[in-house]
Amino acid sequence: MLEIESLHVGYGGIPVLHGVTLRVAAGEFVAVVGPNGTGKSTLFNAISGIVPATGGTIRFDGADLLAMAPARRAHLGIAHVPEGRQVFPSLSVFENLEMGAYTHAGRAAWQRNLESIYTWFPKLKERARQPAGTLSGGEQQMLAISRGIASAPKLLMLDEPSMGLSPAIADEIFERIVAIHREAKLGVLLVEQRVAEALHLADRAYVLENGRVILEGDHQTLENDERIRRAYLGM
Repeated sequence: MLEIESLHVGYGGIPVLHGVTLRVAAGEFVAVVGPNGTGKSTLFNAISGIVPATGGTIRFDGADLLAMAPARRAHLGIAHVPEGRQVFPSLSVFENLEMGAYTHAGRAAWQRNLESIYTWFPKLKERARQPAGTLSGGEQQMLAISRGIASAPKLLMLDEPSMGLSPAIADEIFERIVAIHREAKLGVLLVEQRVAEALHLADRAYVLENGRVILEGDHQTLENDERIRRAYLGM
């Protein structure tokens, strides 16, 4: 589904990603982990078209994303849930969800997706008419994820969904992400600082350091890798 080959990205002439290669198959759960400032969010921004690539290729379902305007990419089935949630605070929860359903597929599947969202996140149904800016941090994260789901994506890209949340709320969010992945058979690409949780949840993972993929493999392989255990798992 998503195929990235030898991707190079930089800001103002300063390189950030150096030849990153990554793949996500249809319905697969893939995590990208690594230290802060290593290019994880830049990777997502390149896929979405927020920052331009300086080399390499990004293909989604065979389409060349780098030859495509950013606004068209969501219509292919890519939903980017950014770091920091970025809900529309003055709009209601329901209106935020409507904003997510702007894609062709999202409009066609609006009622079915709304029912699924309210099943996965019943708090959002309770607060449907409440301004999004009055929600707690955890509820805003639920809304940001749900706004992505409202677009009826094939691939849900989640950038640091646990950021700023208590461990208990973060665990709840992760449980919901797993349920969405399994029940909707939705591909998930997750960037996450909580490495142990990310590796445990994902089918496969990539370790990104200094803009380069230094390791990749299934979760069991990476969890047992001595470098990962020392650097990220505190073992």
